[in-house]
Amino acid sequence: MEKDFLTLSSLSREEFIALLDLADDLKKNPKKYSNALQGKTLLMIFEKPSLRTRISFETGMTQLGGHGIYYDLSTSPLGKQKESISDTATTASRYVDIIMARLFSHQHIEEMAKHSRVPVINALTDYSHPCQILADFQAIREAKGKLAGLKLAYLGDGNNNVTHSLIFGAALCGMDIAVASPKGTDYEPQKEVMKKAHDIIKKYGSKSKLILTNEPSEAVKNADIVCTDSWMSYHIPESEKEDRVKKFMPFQVNEKIMKLAKKDAVFIHCLPATRGMEVTANIIDGAQSIVFDEAENRLHTQKALMLKLLKVK
Repeated sequence: MEKDFLTLSSLSREEFIALLDLADDLKKNPKKYSNALQGKTLLMIFEKPSLRTRISFETGMTQLGGHGIYYDLSTSPLGKQKESISDTATTASRYVDIIMARLFSHQHIEEMAKHSRVPVINALTDYSHPCQILADFQAIREAKGKLAGLKLAYLGDGNNNVTHSLIFGAALCGMDIAVASPKGTDYEPQKEVMKKAHDIIKKYGSKSKLILTNEPSEAVKNADIVCTDSWMSYHIPESEKEDRVKKFMPFQVNEKIMKLAKKDAVFIHCLPATRGMEVTANIIDGAQSIVFDEAENRLHTQKALMLKLLKVK
């Protein structure tokens, strides 16, 4: 693996599967790894709010025998007049063994990684959310027994970090992905993301199909997995909510939509979810939902990631 983990597109197919395999073993045999990172320190930098990210990373580091430090940028001079990102990363990386950052700007985490002498993990930026997709794909593989050859349908905001990372993940593992979103560059996956994904497919000679559509029914037809995400990402101003709800309501995941997927299709969502908006309560709380398996798997996949980056496993 590269020194840092900033996007899924930086992984090879072999590295991606190896991470999931290690996460499976960590889930089944946690005590085997209880001292794997003894004496190691993880710095957790948060610019965006967090529940699952902080708890899973901090718990994971503790379970591996290490220590996690929570650092809230709302009380920090980072990026302000007193302290540059480069100086912060250079200094912090002389104290700790690995850094995890949850930031608004992807450029900022790239700058942090550039100046850090220790591995940097992207725990979410406006462009990418790779840790979430590792957990998603572990949950999908648990539910379906495989990844290659499946079809994932994503409905909603196509121009967001989760969608971009899902596209990279699908390309890496040989999965079809159909993204249904409103028309326009504000809502559709970025062209640069699609190009990278097609390059990955070409590299591995995969048969993965990347489908972009403005019709939810087209995306969901015969899908093995149905996915959505919040219509109001952290960087979206509240003033846009009313307009976005109107645009996205036709892409809501509900009973009618789920019936278009395969009978044994599963539903995923990275959480937090707003019931009645991007998904109805009877779907996210129903028998097809594996959202809490996903949430749990953040712990296991991130433990695997830290072990790999620190070259312990």
